[in-house]
Amino acid sequence: MPAPGSRRRKRRLVPVRYYHGIFTLEDQRLRLPAGRGCPPLWVRLDREAPYPIEQVRSVTLLNEGRRLFVEVTAEVPVATYEPDPDRVAGVDPGVIHPFAVAGPDAEGLIVSGRAIRAETHLHLKDGKYRRRTMAARAPKPGQVGSRRLRKFRARQRKLEARHKRRVRQAQHEAAKTVIGWAVQRRVGTLVIGDPRGVLGLKAGRRHNKRVRDWRVGYLLRCLKDKAEQAGIRVVLVDERGTSSTCPSCDRRVPKPTGRRFTCTHCDFSGHRDLVGGANIARRGPGGTITTNNPFPVVITHRRAGRHLPGTGPARRDPRRRPHHGTVKRSNGRPRPAPPPWGVARPMRGSTNTAKTTNVG
Repeated sequence: MPAPGSRRRKRRLVPVRYYHGIFTLEDQRLRLPAGRGCPPLWVRLDREAPYPIEQVRSVTLLNEGRRLFVEVTAEVPVATYEPDPDRVAGVDPGVIHPFAVAGPDAEGLIVSGRAIRAETHLHLKDGKYRRRTMAARAPKPGQVGSRRLRKFRARQRKLEARHKRRVRQAQHEAAKTVIGWAVQRRVGTLVIGDPRGVLGLKAGRRHNKRVRDWRVGYLLRCLKDKAEQAGIRVVLVDERGTSSTCPSCDRRVPKPTGRRFTCTHCDFSGHRDLVGGANIARRGPGGTITTNNPFPVVITHRRAGRHLPGTGPARRDPRRRPHHGTVKRSNGRPRPAPPPWGVARPMRGSTNTAKTTNVG
């Protein structure tokens, strides 16, 4: 018996993996063996497995936020096309844009991650308000917590697990977008800049928290796994100085600001992340991008995290509160609500009230 007033250590559920031939998967039911002399465990799944049953090689039971998940590992066929190893593309990972790719034939890809950043900011803000509300009810050292505190902690674990799942799914979508874009252009080698060296730098608590929430290691692992499945070679290089070097004259620009890179030595100007991708591609085994113009001219824009709540067609996250009317004694009238997607708002002072619908 434990001593009066002492607290028992709660045991956590560890992941359990079952290999092929031990479990049975039928539609949305999973049969798992239990101990000797015990009946088998039947787990009912919310949806069917994303792979054919004959390709599943192992299943893993996971407990995250008091919810039971089944992780499926399957054997899938690799590349169905023949990539050209001489076609090299440089990938510059970032916080605002998870991936900026500078590829051959003067083409580039920018994947926006502003929805992921908004989800992270709102999660931190909500967590701060919850902790501030429960600070006065927190037990003192040596006291047993109340039922309300246990519910608060359970709710906090649940929301934290949900936030991690949302961010992971958005990062997988960003990596899938990059690989699909590379497959269409028969890219055989992806040269990726490795920014994990900045994790050891001390840049203040705010920026350190921002870098930790970036989860760049998991982001690179997602891209590498999908590239190997498509038969694309992946090369990691040091990205130091790539976003501050002009791809036209190869000169350094001290401390460039903003998303637009402008060289002070020549007339070159372009997107800063694509500048980093073009310089990263030169550090790969190919030596340079296989095109006459190393900087992308045709740029494709995509977004990651469309499944996140509140995201829409606007570039600004609609879950943010408008700055008009939130501060007392604000000058000016509040702006009207934005029109529906595809409907043009008439100009101020115009007598024409007809609405134009974009069907393109």
